[in-house]
Amino acid sequence: MSLHFDHLETRSAEARAEEIATDLPWQIACAKGLSGYAGSLAEVNADAVTSPEALAKLPVLRKSNLIELQKADPPFGGLTARPLREFDHIHQSPGPIYEPGRRGDDWWRLGRFLHALGVGRSDIIQNCYSYHLTPAGLMIESAAEAVGAAILPAGTGQTKLQVEAAATVGATVYAGTPDYLGALLEAADAEGVPLQIDKAAVSGGALFPAMRQAYADRGITCLQCYATADLGLIAYESPAREGMIVDERVIVEIVTPGTGDPVPDGEVGEVVVTTFNPDYPLIRFATGDLSAVLPGESPCGRTNMRIKGWMGRADQTTKVKGMFVRPEQVAALVARHPAIERARIVVGREGGSDAMTIRIEAKDIDPQVVAASAKDVLKLSGAVEVVAPGSLPRDGIVIEDVRDYS
Repeated sequence: MSLHFDHLETRSAEARAEEIATDLPWQIACAKGLSGYAGSLAEVNADAVTSPEALAKLPVLRKSNLIELQKADPPFGGLTARPLREFDHIHQSPGPIYEPGRRGDDWWRLGRFLHALGVGRSDIIQNCYSYHLTPAGLMIESAAEAVGAAILPAGTGQTKLQVEAAATVGATVYAGTPDYLGALLEAADAEGVPLQIDKAAVSGGALFPAMRQAYADRGITCLQCYATADLGLIAYESPAREGMIVDERVIVEIVTPGTGDPVPDGEVGEVVVTTFNPDYPLIRFATGDLSAVLPGESPCGRTNMRIKGWMGRADQTTKVKGMFVRPEQVAALVARHPAIERARIVVGREGGSDAMTIRIEAKDIDPQVVAASAKDVLKLSGAVEVVAPGSLPRDGIVIEDVRDYS
């Protein structure tokens, strides 16, 4: 197997800048022709946007804007360059937010990540990402095709059956959230079933150092990528494990949250991404995630910009068990129950997995009723704690993440 996925990974900064100077104006011009960008890019001279510095002068597109655009012009908000029926997949993520998808050509570009992990034609991937509504499962499918690996489309849950399937087919690669691999291994140990998994491609949750080391102690190389349903691959780890290397078909900026102004290298800010996807040209899309530029080049030989990885949220939207929980969902939960005066979700860790506690101020309410509503609105289960009115902090925080990322 070649050390690098293609020549783009090792090109010079000058060669990368030359390609950006050619491709970025074309992408801006493509976006300008779409109805969703009519208000934000109408006065922009696409030919003048030839560098990240010029790009930084354009307005930021936020998820809240995306939701508003999609409500006005469903399902994609006038941001796609193809008619609806020319896409192969239509996905729905929490929000709800709708995303397009296409078969072939590694449309989400995660093949680069799998190659960095060492996945190739001799591998069988146990794909434990969901195939239901959200695109994660198909993102790995597309990447597997790019590197020639076979797929066991396991999806989520049914751990005992997953263990049996992994052992029977000889799965060598796990793809899924970081903590579910632990559940799979524990179940295999309990059943006395040996597994052949020696590589893990993870995302959608925190990969804690102790967790990674525990997998390494079992002979499993575990690397993570940073990807979203809207943007595809943003950045990925290489065997060097020094931050995350930015994908070759995006431009990543680190900006002051709420302003879109780039921060100095090394300073923490919000991740803003521009894609070179001609089908879905997202321009300066604010992810809501925090990170920072990691100076220098990776020892693995890849030359693109590096970021330090996921460092929290610029807003209060929080990922729990691979699913986003948003402040607007908390508000919807409160609206369902007039007796609730205030609510605060606390996200922590329990037994090696993410755990969610819903604290509500109310005088008289059944916690089980609230728990049922929470599962419906938040798409996740959590313990409900009823506290006295006035006891929750008045600090504007509705989603508090107390997980230790050190």
